[in-house]
Amino acid sequence: MLVPCLLLNTGKFLFLMIAVDLDLGNYERFLDITLTRENNITAGKIYQSVLEKERRGDYLGKTVQVVPHISDAIKNHIESVATIPMDGQEGPADVCVIELGGTVGDIESMPFIEALRQLSFSVGPDNFCLIHVSLIPVLGVVGEQKTKPTQLSVRELRALGLTPHLLACRSAQPILDNTKEKLSQFCHVPVCNILNIHDVPNIWHIPLLLTNQNAHHSILKQLNLVRIATAPDLRDWTNMAATYDNLTNSVKIAMVGKYVGLTDSYLSVVKALLHACVACSLKPSIDWIAATDLEDESSKLKPEAHAAAWETLRKASCVLVPGGFGDRGVKGMILAAKYARENKVPYLGICLGMQISVIEFAGSVLGWEKANSTEFDDGTLYPVVIFMPEGSKTHMGSTMRLGSRRTVFQTADCITKRMYHNSEYVDERHRHRYEVNSEFIETFEEAGLKFVGKDETGKRMEILELPSHPFYVGVQFHPEFKSRPRRPSPVFLGFILAATGQLDLYLEKQINGS
Repeated sequence: MLVPCLLLNTGKFLFLMIAVDLDLGNYERFLDITLTRENNITAGKIYQSVLEKERRGDYLGKTVQVVPHISDAIKNHIESVATIPMDGQEGPADVCVIELGGTVGDIESMPFIEALRQLSFSVGPDNFCLIHVSLIPVLGVVGEQKTKPTQLSVRELRALGLTPHLLACRSAQPILDNTKEKLSQFCHVPVCNILNIHDVPNIWHIPLLLTNQNAHHSILKQLNLVRIATAPDLRDWTNMAATYDNLTNSVKIAMVGKYVGLTDSYLSVVKALLHACVACSLKPSIDWIAATDLEDESSKLKPEAHAAAWETLRKASCVLVPGGFGDRGVKGMILAAKYARENKVPYLGICLGMQISVIEFAGSVLGWEKANSTEFDDGTLYPVVIFMPEGSKTHMGSTMRLGSRRTVFQTADCITKRMYHNSEYVDERHRHRYEVNSEFIETFEEAGLKFVGKDETGKRMEILELPSHPFYVGVQFHPEFKSRPRRPSPVFLGFILAATGQLDLYLEKQINGS
C-alpha cells in the first residue's frame, strides 16, 4: 500500500489510486493528495452501471454476463479515471496504482481479478507490475516462519492468470534469508523482489523500510522507467519518523463513541489526533469509552464498567465525541459533553458530536428537558436537530450531504477562524443527514452558544463555539479527512493545544506573526 510513496518522491510521475477499502484514506494521508468518488471502485457501483447500460439497450438485447460485461466495466472505469488529471496536474497519470482488496479466492473479488488479468494482457508486460501482499505467520511453539500460505495464494493467483512480479510479505519479525529463498523457489519470484514489511515502531517507517530494500527500483525496472527516474528524497519523512520515536510525553484523550469495540470505525479521527499530537511534540494516549457505559441506567447492569468509564473520563485532558448514527449511546455522549462544558475540559464534537453538544446545551442550560434530535425522537417538543429538508427517509441511498462544502465564518474573533489562519471561509468534507435546526439559533446565541460558521446560504450551522469555555468546539463537517502527517487539521491542532495549555500562546504568536 505504501510503495507509491517511494515513487512519488522521484517527481516524475502523476498518480491515480483506485482502492476498494479503508486504505483510500491512507493513500490520501501518505501522499498528501485529494481523491474523489471516482477513485473508489465497488462491486455495487460496477453492477449498477452495467444494469443501467442494459436498461438503455446498450447491449442490444444480449445476455448480460460477468464476463465480458462486468469485467469490461471494471477495466473501462480504471482506464477512464486514469485519464483524469489529479490535484491540478495537467494530462493523464503516468502510473496508475490499483489496489485490489480482499483475499485471493474470494467470490467478491473474482470479477476484479479477471479484469486485471485482461488489463495486464492489453497493456503489455512492460506496463504492468503486480505486487502480491501476503502474511508470513510464525508458529509459536517452534518459531518457524511458514511460507505455505503464500505459496498457496500465489498458486491460486497464477491459476487465475496473474503472476506476481513482487511479493510484499507481512510479518512480526524480519523474515530470514532461507525463508526468502524458499519463497523465491516455490513462487517464481526473484529474491531481490521479495519485500519484507515487518512490524516497526510506527507506520511512518514503512516507506523507509521499503526504500532500504530497493522496492522502488524493482518496480521501476519492471515498468521500464529506471532511466527517467531519480532517487527518492525521504529526508523529511525520515526526520518525521525519528521525531515520533523520540517523543516521551503524551496527552490523554477520551474518545466517547458507540463503535469503540471496532476502533477502525474511527481510523481517520485517530490519524488526525496523531498528526496534531506530533505537531505538539506529544504522543496521543487515547482512552476509548463506550458511550453506553456512561449512562446512569447502565450502572445497574454494569456497575464496574460504569464506574471505570467515568473514572477514565475524569482523568482525560480533553474529550472528543466523533460521528455516528442511531440512538444507542446518545445519552452517554450527552453526559460527556455536559461534563466537558461544566468542568472547562477541552471538547471537540464532530458531526454527531456537534449535534450532541447542541442537545446537551438545550437541556441543561435552556431547560428544555425534552430537547432532542428527530433522529432519536421524532415527536420531541424541541427538535433542535432535524432531518435535512431536501432529504428522503424512504429512499436513503445517495441522500447524504457528502463531499467538500464551504463554511463561511460569521465571527471575526473566534478560535476556529484563528486556527484556520483567519480565512474568510474553509472547504471541508461532509457526511450527514441531520443538521441543527436554524429556528432555535437566536435563542442559543442569546444563551451563549455561538454558531461561528455557517454554509453559504447562512441556513446551515457548520461550527459552534462556547466563548466562555477554553475550547468547546463542534463542527458539522469531518476535518479529520483532510489531516496530513506534516499538515494537521487546524481543528484537531487547536483541540490538542487547548488540552495541553498551549492554545493561548499559539494564538498570540500567530497575532504577532511569529
